[in-house]
Amino acid sequence: MQLLQILLIMKKSSVNKKTFKIAYCAIIAAISTVLMIITSFIPIGTYALPIFAGAIFVSVVVEYDCKWAFAVYVVVSVLSAFLATDKEAVVFFIALFGYYPILKNIFENKIKNKVLVWVLKFAVFNAAAIAAFFFTTFVLGISAEEYTVFGMYVPYIFLILGNIIFLFYDKAITIMVVFYVKIISPKIFGNGKK
Repeated sequence: MQLLQILLIMKKSSVNKKTFKIAYCAIIAAISTVLMIITSFIPIGTYALPIFAGAIFVSVVVEYDCKWAFAVYVVVSVLSAFLATDKEAVVFFIALFGYYPILKNIFENKIKNKVLVWVLKFAVFNAAAIAAFFFTTFVLGISAEEYTVFGMYVPYIFLILGNIIFLFYDKAITIMVVFYVKIISPKIFGNGKK
């Protein structure tokens, strides 16, 4: 809540638009980086916090554009790689959750065919999930036992479940965009003048 007040003060003061844009993106990057740093302190943080860290990029996409949001993603990715101790969470963030809200915007605004949009979304998710699996297994050395349930090696079942969860994740991002545009953005940016 204090960050919102700081932004409101900055917006009302004589801070020029570019300075405000940089400050706003820096605050979003800082929040995302903190979320990534605390992944190792929360039991489900490895999976949940990279999702939240990337989801807040929605505000940068809405207020500015995908280029600025991508710059924030790169900054958070680099900082997380150095500062976050849960490297598996960093892989999930870099491989998918950090850039997906940006990519979702591009897909949905540039491609008119909704079926193609969903095919591309699921293709990106599956490519990222498979790449993250191999990276965490072979580079980070996460043991195969992590992907075992009742003694059975089940990464394919995890991938199928991941696709189902991804569908809900995509819908949640859409709801977040609507909430942000209707509730939060007017409080920070007023009548749309940035």
